[in-house]
Amino acid sequence: MSQKVAVLGTGKIGEALLSGMIRAGWAPADLLVTARRPERAEELRARYGVNPVTNSEAAKTADTLILTVKPQDMGTLLDELAPHLPADRLVISGAAGIPTSFFEERLAPGTPVVRVMTNTPALVDEAMSVISAGSHATEQHLAHAEEIFGGVGKTLRVPESQQDACTALSGSGPAYFFYLVEAMTDAGILLGLPRDKAHELIVQSAIGAAVMLRDSGEHPVKLRENVTSPAGTTINAIRELENHGVRAALIAALEAARDRSRELASGKKD
Repeated sequence: MSQKVAVLGTGKIGEALLSGMIRAGWAPADLLVTARRPERAEELRARYGVNPVTNSEAAKTADTLILTVKPQDMGTLLDELAPHLPADRLVISGAAGIPTSFFEERLAPGTPVVRVMTNTPALVDEAMSVISAGSHATEQHLAHAEEIFGGVGKTLRVPESQQDACTALSGSGPAYFFYLVEAMTDAGILLGLPRDKAHELIVQSAIGAAVMLRDSGEHPVKLRENVTSPAGTTINAIRELENHGVRAALIAALEAARDRSRELASGKKD
């Protein structure tokens, strides 16, 4: 872990990666950060002991650059990095929708690029990070990306052609669960429960269900059937979900997220 790694555009996800790498054994002296605001950079220095630098300094000195800026800002960042970035440095992109070819066309020929879509549970070391190789990325580059993102959760390699689908499922996925918990909490209040008790009931049920899905090896249909007795409460609730088209709405929602990921790749902002 003697290589220098720079996190460029260190917002919440970038900071989560930074803290996860330190917990995994990276020396703060080997970690560089950039931030739009100088006070943010100094905050990261004080909190983690890392070195704030400019984007051009990061390009010159880091062995690996992790780009965590917004998709619409990526082109400007690459224009700033390109004159200073040698072709043997690894570039890891965390921007939704932007293909590795976008980077390869703007950086020195042969620059290895790895595309990663992670999600906000990185903040609690439970991220799902999906990793794809660009044209010049090797097994060693992919393993290095897994080493970094494995510090904040689980990693999975997929062909880049599947990245937009993964963005829809896991990149945006936590928001769907938060939305569902919000709706179920409101339902609990409607049914006569105080908000705090409804929230506790739902959150613990969600945690328990997630652990069962992860650890039981059972198909979700089987787990649902285990809760669904004939003429019982659960089947009546599920009938209403089906009557209101919840399954179809979820499929349509994920298709919309995938399509937006593709739009971001084409440079469409609105």
